Amino acid sequence: MKNTYAHRGAATRENRQLQGRDLVACSQAPRKSPDQIEWVKSLPFLFLHSACFLVFWCGVSWSALAVCASLYVLRVGSISAGFHRYFSHRTYKTTRAFQFLMAWIATSATQKGPLWWAANHRHHHAHSDTESDAHSPRDGFWWSHVGWFLSGRYSATDFRLIPDLAAYPELRVLNDYHFIPPILLAASVSALGAWLKHAAPALHTSAFQMLVWGYFVSTVLGYHSTFMVNSLAHVFGRRRFPTRDDSRNNLLIALVTFGEGWHNNHHFAPSSERQGFFWWEIDVTHYVLSILSWVGLVWDLNRPPQGVYDADVSIDKETAIVP
Repeated sequence: MKNTYAHRGAATRENRQLQGRDLVACSQAPRKSPDQIEWVKSLPFLFLHSACFLVFWCGVSWSALAVCASLYVLRVGSISAGFHRYFSHRTYKTTRAFQFLMAWIATSATQKGPLWWAANHRHHHAHSDTESDAHSPRDGFWWSHVGWFLSGRYSATDFRLIPDLAAYPELRVLNDYHFIPPILLAASVSALGAWLKHAAPALHTSAFQMLVWGYFVSTVLGYHSTFMVNSLAHVFGRRRFPTRDDSRNNLLIALVTFGEGWHNNHHFAPSSERQGFFWWEIDVTHYVLSILSWVGLVWDLNRPPQGVYDADVSIDKETAIVP
């Protein structure tokens, strides 16, 4: 399905100069009162960050680190393949059952529900780096990274942007009760730790330790790797395409988000399932979806526009910043 929420085309020299503003300059633009953070409603988010300091009390074990890493990979990967490439942009097709499975796992990352996530992301593409963008770094690094996520203005789901997804009642229920998958995940890793403490005491783990590392730490790491795409991937990196926004390609962000760091590529062709357009642009999510297509779980993966490979595309050197 062709995405109608994206901007393409060549930018003028004046626009490119505007897009080249650095992090210091854009951080000087404060948000107005309607966008203020709702601190009371943000307490769970703040609690998760504070809970990470419990690592100094619970200790660490190889089994806890393994669960932490595994859940980071599984959930951030599901945000990339599910919330982003599937729900937001419909860059491939899958079954209704697998659609719900991806939504459930990604929702367990504690980044709200699939309909909320997709609606906000579609809005971002429609207004990227303009005054209407929910999380442009032009309004400040802090705001684009996390402030907008905690703002009351963006807490509701705009169903006008996601009629295709709202047609599924199970997704609507999951979106309304998005706190259930994280709670069940936290309970599950705690139960795993309690069982391992008795079944395999040589692993030196516990329910408390698994809760801290498996849920608290992995969730917070997932927050900030995802949020870097909104903030840093619009400030640091290289621009292959002169899109009408500040999007950039950044290898480091691509590595920790499994391919989401090829952000300038993505803003040029948001309907493409593959975001690393060339073999040297590592895109783990694309590799996994390709394997899933071989066994029939997904299909009709949208390719990048052929013109990307036919034309001699040059980097917009005026705004190229290497991290």
